[in-house]
Amino acid sequence: TIPAGTTLRLQLTSAVASDSSKVEDTVRAELRRPITVDGREVVPAGADVNGRVTAVQRAGRVKGRARVAFRFDSMRVDGDNYEMDTAGVARQAEATKSEDATKIAVGAGAGAAIGALVGGGDGAAKGAAIGGAGGTGVVLATRGREVRLGPGASSTARASSELRSGNRERPMADPPPASRNQSPARRRAGPGSRGET
Repeated sequence: TIPAGTTLRLQLTSAVASDSSKVEDTVRAELRRPITVDGREVVPAGADVNGRVTAVQRAGRVKGRARVAFRFDSMRVDGDNYEMDTAGVARQAEATKSEDATKIAVGAGAGAAIGALVGGGDGAAKGAAIGGAGGTGVVLATRGREVRLGPGASSTARASSELRSGNRERPMADPPPASRNQSPARRRAGPGSRGET
């Protein structure tokens, strides 16, 4: 049994991105480190872990940082699939306010320089206003940073429920050929019996 709260240290084997992934897309990863319980290794490193994208938000042009979230729901160990559940994993892009302010300031400075050459001090003021407006336009036309996680990116997930050996995802086995399409009476008949009275 792997107790709830166990930390899974993972490495993505598929890509996840705020500008290309969609909700319900498959997310694949593998364990970077084995899972141990009471000092005993119960799941080896390299075990496959699969999940789904749960939320996606692209970067906005004016406000709103990019965000992508996913969680894992199955693990494959020694050829067997196990159902599991982890807490959500979310990544959000860094804010770009300082960069936006720099773009506006550069635009204003360039406008002031041009205005000063053309019309002196009054021209500098007008040029700064025009340049600043131009810088704002650049910010409005440009989206912020996106979140992009490629294969090999590290991630950490926390099990939100116990993972027991009884949680295997096994298909029901087909009945043996001899028992198919036979009535209960025929199946109860012993070897060599022809149902004669």
